[in-house]
Amino acid sequence: MRRIGRIAALAVLLASISGCGSSGDQPASAEGGTLTVFAAASLREVFTELGERFEAAHPGSAVEFSFAGSSTLVTQLQHGAAADVFAAADTATMDKAAEAGLLAGSPVGFAANTLTIAVAPGNPKGITGFRDLARTDVAVVVCAPQVPCGAAAETIERATGVRLNPVSEEFQVSDVLGKVIAGEADAGLVYVTDARAAGDRVGAVGFPESADAVNTYPIAVLKQSGNAELAQRFVELVLSDDGRKVLSAAGFAQP
Repeated sequence: MRRIGRIAALAVLLASISGCGSSGDQPASAEGGTLTVFAAASLREVFTELGERFEAAHPGSAVEFSFAGSSTLVTQLQHGAAADVFAAADTATMDKAAEAGLLAGSPVGFAANTLTIAVAPGNPKGITGFRDLARTDVAVVVCAPQVPCGAAAETIERATGVRLNPVSEEFQVSDVLGKVIAGEADAGLVYVTDARAAGDRVGAVGFPESADAVNTYPIAVLKQSGNAELAQRFVELVLSDDGRKVLSAAGFAQP
């Protein structure tokens, strides 16, 4: 009886060892794992919500985000930063990622955004349109030209012939908004979605010339992704009807 018991125990041990060895050879499951998503700063609110939905639908998965100016994110990726998905605030920035060989496939546009003027609550400077931003008594903040929101501002300047003299240029739109909220500027050019997300902390002054600079947001799986299937599922969520509803509720338009 003892000999039979030893043989049985040995068989269990060998099976256990064999099982451990084989599991190490299996690819990562699309149902689990950690995804790192690099996304434009203006996507913080909606992508955070979509990330929570994704984790609920894929038990064992986790989504970690890095939000910053799109040009900053591309530079980080070019210098070896690890990520699975990239979502930019304009096609020009995504083109740079494609030219650098960072993408696993063709990017897809999933949203569109336009600029508005963020002002202090009550609009104490009486700003009514884009031309007012060139007034000498208005301290205006914009995004830097290499950032999508800054490139859009420059497009509007060229279209209107109005040249701005900003007190500062920021590398992400959330920093422009932050300066207006903090009272460090009278006005700032931000996306419609950012002004909406700020609630009553700022006022928003729309202007028709913003239609001359509509930014389309593309998304793509990165070639370096360690779990491309799971990354693709996140992209599919963003592109789905549920994803569009979340984006629309935040003020994003269809691409």
